[in-house]
Amino acid sequence: MSYEQPSQEDIKQLLQKSTNIAVVGLSDDPTRVSYMVAEAMQKKGYRIIPVNPKAERILRETCYSTLQDVPEPIDIVNVFRRSEYCADIARDAVEVKAKAIWLQQGIVNEEAARIASEDGLDVVMDLCIKVLDSILLPHGKATS
Repeated sequence: MSYEQPSQEDIKQLLQKSTNIAVVGLSDDPTRVSYMVAEAMQKKGYRIIPVNPKAERILRETCYSTLQDVPEPIDIVNVFRRSEYCADIARDAVEVKAKAIWLQQGIVNEEAARIASEDGLDVVMDLCIKVLDSILLPHGKATS
């Protein structure tokens, strides 16, 4: 099975129905892309859940060491890790019953896509969630 990117309409619907975004690899450094993207998504009204074992709090939110430690439902697992880690992250996303896994721009892993999609998760790869959210939901989720 070869990975096929969801349509823009499918991505729009995913973003509209999502609230909680667990960001795996979220840096506590405000100059890093992961921080800037997560901060922008937080300002748009998404609940950001940092997953970083080396930090206690990021963006005023409690950090968790693993997805399994997150005590609330996860809509999207947004990944800022190198592609070789993504298959394991996809397994974790399946285990916690996330609804989707989103590999940020520049990150592609066919095995991760297969693992997640076989268990019914939506899969987006090699796209920036902030950019797509800005394009597809420019006025926010409620008014789109």
